[in-house]
Amino acid sequence: MNSNTVKDLGSKLMNRGHGLILAVSGGRLLSTPFGMPTVELHTVGRKSGLPRSCFLTSPVHDAERIVLVASKGGDDRHPDWYRNLQATPDAEIVVNGVTRPVTARTATPDEKARLWPQIVAAYGGYASYQKRTSRDIPVVICETR
Repeated sequence: MNSNTVKDLGSKLMNRGHGLILAVSGGRLLSTPFGMPTVELHTVGRKSGLPRSCFLTSPVHDAERIVLVASKGGDDRHPDWYRNLQATPDAEIVVNGVTRPVTARTATPDEKARLWPQIVAAYGGYASYQKRTSRDIPVVICETR
């Protein structure tokens, strides 16, 4: 196994573990890691066409939008969920047990410039992730449909 395969497997196991802890605890544990709400993102696999889901955090959110950061922990590759949204931007997000249909788009450079300070204020790790990679980490705006 190469290092990317090991990283991807570790990430998938962590995500499944996060979901299991949320389910078993009735949403009491890991619902706000680092002070950010956990969201469950449902996408369509860009290659398979099958439903996919993952748990993420939202550093910026309000009634009309949820902002996600496609950091993948500072990896040089985009996360699969981001590539899935690029192929099929209509998705669903579950926050506090409420499912919201959303349309996702990558923030423009101006939008990202305005959002990035809020994102880093919510979780300073995002700044470290950006330093760790040469790719520009996308900020994804999910707007309620």
